[in-house]
Amino acid sequence: MAFVDEITLHLRAGDGGNGIESWLHEKGKEFMGPAGGDGGRGGDVYLKAVRDIGKLAVYRFGNLFAAKRGGDGMRKNRHGANGDDIELEVPIGSVVTNRATGRVFEFLQEGDRAMVLRGGRGGLGNEHFKSSRNVTPTQFTLGKEGEAGDFDVELRLIADAGLIGFPNAGKSSILNELTSAKAKVGSYAFTTLEPNLGAFHGFILADIPGLIEGASEGRGLGTKFLRHIARTKLLIHCISLEEKSLLKAYKTVRDELKAHAPELMDKKEVIVLTKTDMVDPKAVKKAIAVMKKKSKNVLAVSVIDDLLLKKCKDTLIKILQKA
Repeated sequence: MAFVDEITLHLRAGDGGNGIESWLHEKGKEFMGPAGGDGGRGGDVYLKAVRDIGKLAVYRFGNLFAAKRGGDGMRKNRHGANGDDIELEVPIGSVVTNRATGRVFEFLQEGDRAMVLRGGRGGLGNEHFKSSRNVTPTQFTLGKEGEAGDFDVELRLIADAGLIGFPNAGKSSILNELTSAKAKVGSYAFTTLEPNLGAFHGFILADIPGLIEGASEGRGLGTKFLRHIARTKLLIHCISLEEKSLLKAYKTVRDELKAHAPELMDKKEVIVLTKTDMVDPKAVKKAIAVMKKKSKNVLAVSVIDDLLLKKCKDTLIKILQKA
């Protein structure tokens, strides 16, 4: 199933049931008094956060959802049944915006729940209109319409650290080694077309789709990449040692972050130089010295070098604990 991180849901709360006109009848005594019951309330619409980043995909082919209508009032002053509420699940990290009102709902914790649309009130039966001057009222009211609206749902992943960098920088391979995740790995750009998550000593790491120059303007995977790093506490900036210019690669990614949201520049960053097995040891030392000018936290790693992997893991644990 394809990953979906934004969708529009068309939602409608239930209409209220109608009040009715009815009369008490006993044998030999007609029209003893008004006895029309009230209509039931229409069902409300709720959204609830769940720990499933793929949840929005289930709404791709059917995104119109409606709560149940309230039942009409009944004879002998009996109240109509309330309509059933509906509850839709959205992934933790979802930002939901009511297009018409602009109201925003954020779901940051598992189990967060919000009523986004209210059902209509039930109508009044004729028993409500009885008075000393009107002992045989024929009035009754219809139920009110439930609220309706279009809601834009945007998923912004919540992770302790996000692996960022160019396509094919080795992010997925690193995630797999650190967390035993099963992210797709390939020797071509844009292998990762959706975020992947993994657990690392109690911390959540996210392998974010790679970006290219101009991502903040929508090129490549564009905002699909940038949106998902907004809530990470730590940026793990992966740069392949196959790059002709490490500084240029680093600057390009940082520039895109700044163009998208300047506050991203304040996040703590670790630079991870990947694919050390592709260059000689002298080149690795030189690269580390160069990148130390940009960050005090610079690691070099290869997924086929157990010693470097262990050093990388140990260092990241300490940094994440402080972050």
